[in-house]
Amino acid sequence: DIVRRVKHPKRQTRIAVVGKYIDLKDSYKSLAEALTHGGIAHEARVNVSWIDAEHVERDGSAAHLADVDGLLVPGGFGDRGIEGKIRAIRYAREQGLPFLGICLGMQCAVIEYARNVCGLADANSGEFAPSSPHRVIDLLPEQRDVTTKGGTMRLGLYPILITEGTAASRAYGQGVVLERHRHRYEVNNDYLNQLEKNGLRVSGLWAEKQLVEIVELPEHPWFVAGQFHPEFRSRPWEPHPLFAAFIGASLEHAGRRG
Repeated sequence: DIVRRVKHPKRQTRIAVVGKYIDLKDSYKSLAEALTHGGIAHEARVNVSWIDAEHVERDGSAAHLADVDGLLVPGGFGDRGIEGKIRAIRYAREQGLPFLGICLGMQCAVIEYARNVCGLADANSGEFAPSSPHRVIDLLPEQRDVTTKGGTMRLGLYPILITEGTAASRAYGQGVVLERHRHRYEVNNDYLNQLEKNGLRVSGLWAEKQLVEIVELPEHPWFVAGQFHPEFRSRPWEPHPLFAAFIGASLEHAGRRG
């Protein structure tokens, strides 16, 4: 059945992946496979446009995203291409383009929202701008005196409590899930009230420390971002729920575009 779905897709959609390792395709191997798995769930072919984030910064978002049906911003480290990713996310938010953010992609979504919706013009991450007055993404207080980078890394499987009635809940179909993590920085809880008051919804939490795991926009066709790496838990016969839901939303967008 899987072979039939791959060889004879009924529909197709185009997804833009805006990242910094575009010339090193093996860096995104698991991601590309997970997108294919999401297509299998809908008997659809997923065509991927690999876009350098610095090119978005140089050319503007519309030049690269006007003809795609969904945007994915993946994980990574370092500040190269960050502004391009943030611009791409803003385009997806404002244009109703389905969006999936993974790890750093989720952090960029929070920065974008803080800047352009909450009015915190200098919002940034402590990783890229440690002197920013609004570090909406930052190390936890207990991490700040750790001098080795590996010592600040949150690695491995963590349980996530999913809020009922959200896009994440509809995708997963269950209230608690396990996801793999590999990151240092977290959403700064000092800004949660301001972010949520302005419409950003926290739909997943690591309950033990009340850390943000998933954010989404309820009024958007499909805008979901997670702090973890769902691509590592996706299989052809069992597509990850977020990838399946993302591709489903992108197919709907493709249908609206005609």
